[in-house]
Amino acid sequence: MTIARSVAEVLAQHVSLELECIDRMYLNLYVPILQSEAGVAWFFRHHRGHQFASSALMAPMSRGFVARIEAFAEREGIELITFRRGERKEDIAQQYLADFSADEGVLFIGKAQEKSSVIRTERRRNPRTGASYAWLVKSSAIVNQYYFYCVDRDFGPFFVKFCSYFPYNGKLCLNGHEYLKRQLARRGIRFTELDNGVAQCAEPLRMQEIADTLDAAKIDALARKWFRRLPHPFSPKDRAADFRYDVSILQAEFALTQVFDRPLTGRFFFEQVIRDNLDGGRPDQVQLIFDRSITRRTPGRFRTRVLTEGVVPSLHVDYKSSRIKQYHKEGRALRTETIINDSRDFTIGRRLENLPALRKVGFTANRRLLGVQRISHDCTLGEDAFHHIHNPIQHEGQRVSALRSVTRGRSRFSAPWCCFVYCPAAFPIATCASTSHPCSGCRSSS
Repeated sequence: MTIARSVAEVLAQHVSLELECIDRMYLNLYVPILQSEAGVAWFFRHHRGHQFASSALMAPMSRGFVARIEAFAEREGIELITFRRGERKEDIAQQYLADFSADEGVLFIGKAQEKSSVIRTERRRNPRTGASYAWLVKSSAIVNQYYFYCVDRDFGPFFVKFCSYFPYNGKLCLNGHEYLKRQLARRGIRFTELDNGVAQCAEPLRMQEIADTLDAAKIDALARKWFRRLPHPFSPKDRAADFRYDVSILQAEFALTQVFDRPLTGRFFFEQVIRDNLDGGRPDQVQLIFDRSITRRTPGRFRTRVLTEGVVPSLHVDYKSSRIKQYHKEGRALRTETIINDSRDFTIGRRLENLPALRKVGFTANRRLLGVQRISHDCTLGEDAFHHIHNPIQHEGQRVSALRSVTRGRSRFSAPWCCFVYCPAAFPIATCASTSHPCSGCRSSS
């Protein structure tokens, strides 16, 4: 078996499995009306009936929320731990997940102090009377955040994070590949796992159909389901008055996984890609990949980065706040993933309902990057392909004529002229005598 010698050949002939799937999604959880000072004032004055809105009214709510979390952990027998500085939360979650045997439930609850956006009260003074009064302002503070690491029957491992201070904003983190694995297992479709992916599948077309079913409605249903099961910062009366969490997209990853038939093929591909696409982050290349016009006013840095953490290199192409990352996964597959950190980079809203539009942008960018890599590859087969076309061949005992558009001698003679394609002023060009600038021959004849 010969080794593939071009990127196009690798992608066309040496990919045994291909999968497009949403990867990790990091979502904001927030009550829309409580994101402004006026909305917070309305909550306390009109909804709860207080005369003034101040942080003194928020403190009892926070203490009650923390008490419900601690009571929930004790009642359900769930361990409540405090994360130490520099400790990777995902590593701890994997340890708990290895010992978890139930179909779904809470693995553990973690507490960490992190910076968060909060609503505070500051004292202001009336310039006319000199009297002081409380005024609500948006601020940031380092407060306790509570992580609920859970396992869902349909989505697999995920976590929900709540801030312990008003307005109790939160985060939801899930993984589309874990959702896909759960769905394949429930349907009895045989597959081989790849770290955060699938290496082999008995029904690849059916697998892709299942991956495409992960939509905004299913993600929203996951959030509502666990809001009902976990301690909630707002009372049932608050939720009945429509003070409910909304979901928006903070970060979304759209992955294309291409499993190679041999590890050697994958290594060749990635080495070739890095060598030939170091200019992929230039504006003229980036606007091809993301299908976005780039001008001098376009914010952000446009660059290509090759990161070599350990022995596995990765290629990064940046566009504004977003980027495409490409790497050789476990020595078996090429992972190309577009990571959108701000949907407004593509004039798309952040609400979860905009997921279909973001999906289209992400998966299209992956394909465009591979397309650019195909055409930008400095192919080593150029001369061989030329001879193959311009020489007769034998096919099943029959002689097939060649396409003799030019002779080999003529092609060698014309090749040096290509060097002057970027030198328009290299030679003076004569024009016809009928123009305003006749050539020397026309002048002499006249």
